[in-house]
Amino acid sequence: MKKGTKLYSILNGKCPHCHEGDFFLSHPYDLKKLGDIYDECQVCNNTFHPEPGFYFGAMYISYALGTAYFVTIVVALYVLNIEIEYLRKVIIISIGWLFLSLKMHSLSKIIWANIFMHYKLKNK
Repeated sequence: MKKGTKLYSILNGKCPHCHEGDFFLSHPYDLKKLGDIYDECQVCNNTFHPEPGFYFGAMYISYALGTAYFVTIVVALYVLNIEIEYLRKVIIISIGWLFLSLKMHSLSKIIWANIFMHYKLKNK
């Protein structure tokens, strides 16, 4: 994974435009700053808020991530032939989602930003 790819920006939480500045104010498990992002990049001054309500679209990404999580757990339990009652499956999936939901919230925002903002190599 090298600088210049969208995956680099997503996994490292970096600016989608320059891949150097931080995207988030804090880590995803800081409940006081949950999902808060900088207004602009500290390095390239690219704005992270191109228009009002820009990140409402990240809800679709969050929904897709949640669905992928649910399907992965259900398929894993089926493939591994682990038979547990329905209520326990719901509890296991819910507890896992409770811990992952904060990370997924932040992840959905940076994925959404990377869909619309593109890497631009600096002029030297």
